[in-house]
Amino acid sequence: MSQFCSVYQQILKLFPRSEFDELVRKHSAERHARGFSSWDQHVAMLFSQLGRAQSLREICDGLASMEGKTRHLGIQAPKRSTLAYANEHRPWQLFESLFHNLLGHVSSSLNLGHRFRFKNPLLSMDASVIDLCLASFDWASYKRRKGAVKLHMLLDHAGLLPAFCVITDGKVHEINIARELKFAPGTIVVFDRGYVDYEWFRQLSNEKVWFVTRLRDNAQYRVIEALPLNRPHILSDQVIELEKAPAYRFEPLRLRRVVIQLEDGTTMEFFTNNFQLAASTIAEIYRDRWQIESFFKTIKQNLRIKTFVGTSANAVRTQIWSALIAILILKFLQLSARRSWSLSHLVALLRMHLFSYRDLWAWLEDPFASPPQLPTSQLALQLG
Repeated sequence: MSQFCSVYQQILKLFPRSEFDELVRKHSAERHARGFSSWDQHVAMLFSQLGRAQSLREICDGLASMEGKTRHLGIQAPKRSTLAYANEHRPWQLFESLFHNLLGHVSSSLNLGHRFRFKNPLLSMDASVIDLCLASFDWASYKRRKGAVKLHMLLDHAGLLPAFCVITDGKVHEINIARELKFAPGTIVVFDRGYVDYEWFRQLSNEKVWFVTRLRDNAQYRVIEALPLNRPHILSDQVIELEKAPAYRFEPLRLRRVVIQLEDGTTMEFFTNNFQLAASTIAEIYRDRWQIESFFKTIKQNLRIKTFVGTSANAVRTQIWSALIAILILKFLQLSARRSWSLSHLVALLRMHLFSYRDLWAWLEDPFASPPQLPTSQLALQLG
């Protein structure tokens, strides 16, 4: 009979341990380590995400209660003070690098594509605020009586995987992060009004990067040409030139304006620098932007990203990156399984079986099947 280690150990094996050790050396993460390794910290923080442990006590006592089942993980259950010290002082950049390495493994292992016919990469860009108590997180200033960190993210519509992430304090505006990003020519990026910057639009156009967005109501433009309409719900398809008030020195920027009518009779207008795709496709691309809103909702509901087990900036970033590592693992399991899983259902059932000795992939295909029985001779030996 085949023997299996725990489901949790099989999950940890999805990422090569040798690459993790290389990242530890790269970031000098164990320069002052005293018996508690970075791997131990990683195992504990990932357990807090997949096992829904809500405090240091639940993490440490949860691992300790597994008795001998944690030995195959190569760790011992840490003390609360030991884990708290590691989260505060070990560089969070280690977990950021681990996320990007794992993303590379997941992307290369899965042959993914988005739902549109065109072959261009499609990315959604947005940011989400995570509220913090200013009295406890005094470094995360946001408003007068409120603290926060902000999660800036790119979501790849091929598999709906997070392709890029930056964690800042709540005061950093989204456009400041967007201006620093570089995209491959031909990429289509979709974002909302929070990223309106005409000079950045011009830079994207010069780099052959296409975008779809909406403008503020006070945007100034003049119509250059009306394009033919090919769908009843497309009310307008125009070539326009963006302008600014005379007080600003600004060379007009040529874009395309698409206006559609929704089912309830209201209208929406979109702006893009792509003149090849159909107007209906432009509208569908922007509608698909809600995938990133759904992604933020998913990680906040299913992972430990709203309450934190440490109050320092390093501990908060470590926990957020651990959550992003967990979502990559969950998405990989979801997309690899032949069974159709919702992410919330997968999280709920996986939490109950982390330390079960089952074949992970067989369990993913049929989580309700009875576990394999021990041979009678082995059972008798154990009972004796």
